[in-house]
Amino acid sequence: MSNTSIPARLAALVLSLAIGSLSMLPVAAMAQAASLPDAASAPAPVAVDASAPAPMAAAPVTKETVDNPYSLGHIISAGDWVSRGTLIILTLMSMGSWYILVTKLYESLQMSREAKQVSGKFFKSRSVAEATQSLKAGTAFRFIADSGLEATEHHEGELTENIDRSSWVSMKVQRALDDVQSRLQDGLAFLATVGSTAPFIGLFGTVWGIYNALTAIGIAGQASIDKVAGPVGEALIMTAFGLFVAVPAVLGYNWLVRRNKVTMESVRRFGADLHGVLIGASMSTARTAR
Repeated sequence: MSNTSIPARLAALVLSLAIGSLSMLPVAAMAQAASLPDAASAPAPVAVDASAPAPMAAAPVTKETVDNPYSLGHIISAGDWVSRGTLIILTLMSMGSWYILVTKLYESLQMSREAKQVSGKFFKSRSVAEATQSLKAGTAFRFIADSGLEATEHHEGELTENIDRSSWVSMKVQRALDDVQSRLQDGLAFLATVGSTAPFIGLFGTVWGIYNALTAIGIAGQASIDKVAGPVGEALIMTAFGLFVAVPAVLGYNWLVRRNKVTMESVRRFGADLHGVLIGASMSTARTAR
C-alpha cells in the first residue's frame, strides 16, 4: 500500500460520516415536533384585570315583621276599653261553660256507675239499714236511702200522724229525688244563657268595631286600608269569638239535658223500689208487733 492512498481513504470516511449526519437531522426534528403539545389546541391564558374589585359576600336575609291588625293581640294592645271589656266578658263566659260541661259530665258518669252497682247489691242485703250503710257516703243514692229510712223510723208528731206511713215515706223519697234532680240541673241555666247571649255580645263588638272604622275614615277624609284595618279586624274577631263561645254552650246544654234525663230514670226506679221495700218492711214489723 502506498502512502498516498491513506489520506484519500481518510477523506472519504469523513465525507461519508458528514453525509450520514446531515440525513438524520430532518428525522430528529420531526420527532421533537411530535413530542411538543399543539400550540393551537392549548387553552389561552386568562388575563386578570388587577384593577377589577373583588366579589363581595352576600348580605344576610332579614325577615320583615308586619303588625297583624286582625288578631287578638292587636285588640289587647291597641283596642279601646269597650273592645277589651267585650273580649273579657266572652272569655269568662267561655271558661264558665267549659267548666260546667266537664264537671257535669264527670258527675253524670259517676252516677251511672253508682246506679249499676246499686242495682246489683243494694236489694240483696238482709235489711234496709245494712243496705244503706253499704252505699258510699255523699252519693245521690245514699242520700235517697237515708231520707227514706229516716221517714220510716221517725213518723211522729201531731200533724204528721194524720198522714199514713206509706204517703209519708213516699213524700220523703220524692223530695230526695227532686233534690237530686235539682243538683243535676245546676249550671244548665248558665249554659242556656251563654248560648243565647254570646252571639249578641259578639255582635255588639262587631258594631263597635265598624263604628271605630267609620270614625277613622271621617277623621282621615279617605277610606285608606291602614285607617280601617284595625277596627274592621276587631269587628271580625268579635263576631267569630261570639260564635265560638255560643256553639259549645248550646251543644253542651242539649247533651246534658238528654243525659240527665237518662240518669234520673235510673234514680227514680231506685226510689220506687226503695219505697216498696220500706213500706213492706214497716208492715212486716207491725204484724210482728201485734
